[in-house]
Amino acid sequence: MAEDDAGDAGDAGEYVGDARRARWVAVGTGALLTCAGLAAALLRSAGAVPAFVPVAYALGAVVCASAAVLGAKGRTRRALWLMIAGTMIMALGDQSD
Repeated sequence: MAEDDAGDAGDAGEYVGDARRARWVAVGTGALLTCAGLAAALLRSAGAVPAFVPVAYALGAVVCASAAVLGAKGRTRRALWLMIAGTMIMALGDQSD
C-alpha cells in the first residue's frame, strides 16, 4: 500500500509540472504571436495596402495578447483556441492583400 501512495504523490507532482509548463508555453506563444502581429501591422501600414490589412494584423495581435493573459491565468485550452483565432484573423488580412 505504501508504494501505491508514493506513486500517486509522484504523479501529482508531475501533473503540477505539466500544468506550469502549459501556462508558460501559452504565455510565450501568445506574446510571440502578439509581437509578430504588431510588427506586421506596422510594416503593412507603411506600404500601399488597403486599410483592412494592418487592422486585421492588429486585431489578430489583440486576440493573441488576450490568449497570453488567459494562459497566465491557467485557461490554457481557451488560450489555445484564441491563438488559433488570432492567427486566422492575421491570415485573413494577409490573404486580402
